[in-house]
Amino acid sequence: MDRFDPRGKVNRALLVGVSEYEFTRPKHRDGVPGQLPAVVHNLAVLVRALERGGVLRPLEITVARSPRLADFRHSLRAAAGSAEGLLLLYFAGHGAVPSAGDELWLQMRDAEVVRGETAGFEGAARFTNVLRILANSHAERIVVVLDCCNAGNAARVWEAVERPDVRRRVSVLMSVQANHRIDAGDADTPTPFTARLVELLTSGIEDQEGEGQGDEGRGDEVHFLALAEALRAYMSTHHRTERGEAWEPQSRTENPPVDVVLGIRAGAGRPAGSRAEAVGAGAVSRPTSGRRRRRAFVARVRAATARLRSGAVGPLALRSSAPAPNRPPGQAPGGRSTRRAAVVLLVLAAALGLVGYFVVDNAASDRSSCGPPVELRLLTDPDLESTVRKAADTYLTSAANTTGGGCRRSGITVYGAGSAAVVAGLRDQSDPWQRPVSDDTDPQRDIGPQPDIWIPGTRATAARARSLGVARTYVTLAPDAAPFAYSPMVLSLPQDIAEGSQRERTGDSLAGLRAKLARRDKSASLRRPDPEYTDSALLATVGLYGLGRADVGQAEGSVAQTGPPALTAGDLLCTLPDNADTDRSTAAFVPEFLMVSGVGCDRTTRTPRMAEYPDDVPGLAPTFVRVRWTGGDRDGAARDDAVRRFHDWLTSTGLAVFGQDGFRAPSGARAFLAAHDSATGLISDPGRPAGAAGADAMDTALNQYRNAKGPGRVLFLLDSSGSMAGLWQGPGGAPGILKQSLGGLGTQDEYGVWSVASPGRGPYAELLPFGPHKRGDAERALDRAAVKDAEADPYGALKAALDTMDQKGRDDDRPELIVFLTDDEDDNHLTAKGHLDELLTSAREKRVPVVMAALDSGGCAKGRPDQRISDASGGRCLDTKGDLVAGLRDEVARTGTGDE
Repeated sequence: MDRFDPRGKVNRALLVGVSEYEFTRPKHRDGVPGQLPAVVHNLAVLVRALERGGVLRPLEITVARSPRLADFRHSLRAAAGSAEGLLLLYFAGHGAVPSAGDELWLQMRDAEVVRGETAGFEGAARFTNVLRILANSHAERIVVVLDCCNAGNAARVWEAVERPDVRRRVSVLMSVQANHRIDAGDADTPTPFTARLVELLTSGIEDQEGEGQGDEGRGDEVHFLALAEALRAYMSTHHRTERGEAWEPQSRTENPPVDVVLGIRAGAGRPAGSRAEAVGAGAVSRPTSGRRRRRAFVARVRAATARLRSGAVGPLALRSSAPAPNRPPGQAPGGRSTRRAAVVLLVLAAALGLVGYFVVDNAASDRSSCGPPVELRLLTDPDLESTVRKAADTYLTSAANTTGGGCRRSGITVYGAGSAAVVAGLRDQSDPWQRPVSDDTDPQRDIGPQPDIWIPGTRATAARARSLGVARTYVTLAPDAAPFAYSPMVLSLPQDIAEGSQRERTGDSLAGLRAKLARRDKSASLRRPDPEYTDSALLATVGLYGLGRADVGQAEGSVAQTGPPALTAGDLLCTLPDNADTDRSTAAFVPEFLMVSGVGCDRTTRTPRMAEYPDDVPGLAPTFVRVRWTGGDRDGAARDDAVRRFHDWLTSTGLAVFGQDGFRAPSGARAFLAAHDSATGLISDPGRPAGAAGADAMDTALNQYRNAKGPGRVLFLLDSSGSMAGLWQGPGGAPGILKQSLGGLGTQDEYGVWSVASPGRGPYAELLPFGPHKRGDAERALDRAAVKDAEADPYGALKAALDTMDQKGRDDDRPELIVFLTDDEDDNHLTAKGHLDELLTSAREKRVPVVMAALDSGGCAKGRPDQRISDASGGRCLDTKGDLVAGLRDEVARTGTGDE
């Protein structure tokens, strides 16, 4: 049997535990069964077990506590993109299956079950898609562990994978057989499956069978196949599923199987793979790296301590050389007591002859002993993360990072985080970043460890992160005077709707290029990622808003889409092919380099694209920033030297990596750093680029975006005339339809409801006063709504609504929306006496979007009043020819800040 040992490789583990859910039954009809407090303990004990197991280093383990679906996807892609040896994914939470039982959905924090003829799982990750993302990783072996109800249904998904090479790389361990629910256990302890899993990882497995189990050292290893069998044997004997049947964990691995080493039993001796073991096994003897020798030595010291410990000294007294996340880089990992414990351990080791072994082993090598390298932390923009990681990996094994004795000078941990959060963290939160004091503000959790190096997307971003001088700061930023690479922002257009000639694709503003696109294809749309998450998306927003006082609401409306925007440009290009029609008709506003390097999507087939180059949008300009922390100077000289060496390499030899990924020179003619195939749809010389982005312009655009996408205002107009009597009752009745759309509104949004009928007084009566509301209060107000024995006056009500919303939005850019739900029976009031023309003029002037929701299949026919009012206002017309309820829910959600 083949055996895979990940030790010494670049490994990654993503541990996902969803203990808290936003929607639970019975409070929310479409919620999950309940909260899972035991999962909190799962993460704590599993992290400790993996760290002690010796396969994964602490900085290789990422913990995602109750993430929303979008955050889970980002974390999964990040882990998959950085793993080279072992990639481990663990999930604990609710698992749901459709009626056919042929899929498994991993339910995240924002999960809901939309019931109908076929259940829809919102806020949940489809296991098929999870496997696709994992399969695109460069990791040699992938292990998935699922602790959830119905976990065994993942086996069917694994079996349906057509490529045997993918199945051979991926092993899946499932907590229970298919279509079975399981007990999560007590709130104060881990779940039963994970508790046993951790016990086996820590204590080892008796009588492991398989090739090599009898070899020295290997009996202490915990292997995937033996672990799966031990779990099955124990759980089926000691536990029952909720059906009362034997609880039988399942596993899947391709035949012939490749067994993966997942850990080393606590207190075990020399690690498998050490030099002595290789010689004993008859392998060719060769010099062993200093890191391998050092690891073997520490393992022996820990084993000796385990045999002799009396409780005064524990096996963890010798700690990893990597700085802990809650400590400034350079600060020693312990105080006087830790050093004293280390001395005690060395004395014990010497007494057992281990120090002698260490010296002899070093002498046998033709290299000198290597001390622990300085570990640098590099924080970067999420769009740049993949390229920066490639550069760091190339540097680690380069001559520039190797001493004359063949030792590594430094290690580099690369991680990305949302741009706006990083700016706020460095500018305003350097104190809690060093010493978190509350759950409300914890940059270590939300961003990552304190960086030594920061590579933002522009130099202006570094300027935005400088302290304002109001509060004391514990961080100093030293950005380079100029960026080291460049990538212009482009419209990535499907080939069929792009300009044919290169001249037409350059030398014009963003507005000009969009106008040309609209003339070529009226159905074409534009999408841009989240401006709060990446610098490139914020640069796109600067260009989108333009100079002067922009109509931000109109600008945002022009890039509106169903659901939240993609987090990164790579995510945007990944998701477009999910719908072939969308892929063929949508322009993506992204940095040019992604059209060369591509993105780590699960799809290999996508619409061919060409780049168009707006000349008024600043480009992406990665900049090197040295970050120093107060109190983090204990190894300051060595750390400065390591940073300087990496900086010098990156900005010279390392530019080749950026060139391969499609970046350009940062100045002069801005030529590509490496030659690229013209078939990628790029233009080598697109003309003079826009000037560099300014910090003020970026901050202004971000504030405008937040205002436009912040708390919204919605005014609902409910036709309450007599003709609505047959369209009133139940979830599908008019009040019920409005109630279903309230999930898109949060507690900070302002909204109100007018009853539109005219029994001799004004054109409307107030059902719910305008302001922020709890959803339950709003639903009760709609429950009190009643049909009136009167006609509706849609002209009077819409005219008053436009005036009201225009007045409320006069001093800000908050998103606004008017919704009119009607059966169109009283349209004669709209068309009489020139009312419609007057109303259309008002709608064009006030630019408050109006959604006309007609409970009539022909309400949005061309030329009908509903369609004309929606078009004039920049809104949307909905009728029963389409899914009116879903469409209305989407429109309200775009305006509000709710979770649906």
